[in-house]
Amino acid sequence: MRVTWPQALAWRLRRQLLDPVGDQPVDDVVRRLGAVPAAAEPELAVRLRQTASQPGEVARALADGELIAVYAFRGATHLVTPEDGGAYLALRAAGRMWERATWREYYRLEPADWPRLREVVRDALTDSSLTRAELGGVVARDPAYAHLRDAFADPSHTFLKPFVWQGDMSFGPSRGQEPTFQRLDTNPRWRPWPDLDEAGHHALLHYIGAYGPVTPAQAHYWLGEGLGAGRARVRRWWDELTDRLAEVDVDGEPATVLREHADDLAASEPTTSVRLLPGHDQWVLGPGTADPHVVPPAHRRVVSGGANLVVVGGVVAGTWTASSGEVVVSWFDDDAGSPSAPRDVLAVEAERLASFLV
Repeated sequence: MRVTWPQALAWRLRRQLLDPVGDQPVDDVVRRLGAVPAAAEPELAVRLRQTASQPGEVARALADGELIAVYAFRGATHLVTPEDGGAYLALRAAGRMWERATWREYYRLEPADWPRLREVVRDALTDSSLTRAELGGVVARDPAYAHLRDAFADPSHTFLKPFVWQGDMSFGPSRGQEPTFQRLDTNPRWRPWPDLDEAGHHALLHYIGAYGPVTPAQAHYWLGEGLGAGRARVRRWWDELTDRLAEVDVDGEPATVLREHADDLAASEPTTSVRLLPGHDQWVLGPGTADPHVVPPAHRRVVSGGANLVVVGGVVAGTWTASSGEVVVSWFDDDAGSPSAPRDVLAVEAERLASFLV
């Protein structure tokens, strides 16, 4: 099957609820994307994919347990659904970094010490969420872990991550600028994935479904590097799922989509839609800013640096800023291969964006 990149990007825009904009609730938007970076502008990223929304819906979804905030891709904090998040955390935990010699020496913990330590952490969070310092204080009451008090309070959060990856806790409601942590298994929607291969298959199929057409290299970027699952595992999972995948030729480049999506992709028509997205949006993070079909190579540094994005037909064509409710677009140079957009279409999108920035 042969398609063009404009077709492929139009289909991906539809999959990611950008053209047309979707009518799904917050958790379904996040589920479709897989994960949304918490440090960027998660509410804006979600609302721009909804035909109707209200301020504060992402925060309410977190409070209600429809979303959870966890350390996920590249160790950064992401919003995920409790059902899919367990699969990503299973992949992240597969590296078992806490068993490395450097960790064992620095924290004075052997692999056999972790099951009981994790139980102590869960018990500490049973009644309420705790700050890093509070959690460390409770755990340190156990003489075996008294030396770990400062490790819990360390602003790097390094020591906290294995507890999140293993499903013991997630971020709770912040107290001002101070994050808290809450027990994860009390969320009725939480789904652990004890079988690593099952989790890997789920995560890989989801990625191909949301970001296809993709290559094995992009799957490794997202899951192998992003979650530390490793190239060999991702390649094996890919090979084990070949009956559910379809190869496509995209302007002469081999790529892959889910078999169930192949006919839909083939029927897609190119689009000239304009979307104004926040910096570090999943539109560019999913395939990676190194993907020249989405991010012109001449402008990769700007995009990777977190500039707000002007996307035309699926290609990043410029950046935008906002001041006093006015959106100002700066186009990339025409000779860099970036598309332009009709003024009336851009004006409608800018007005829509401005309504979210008030």
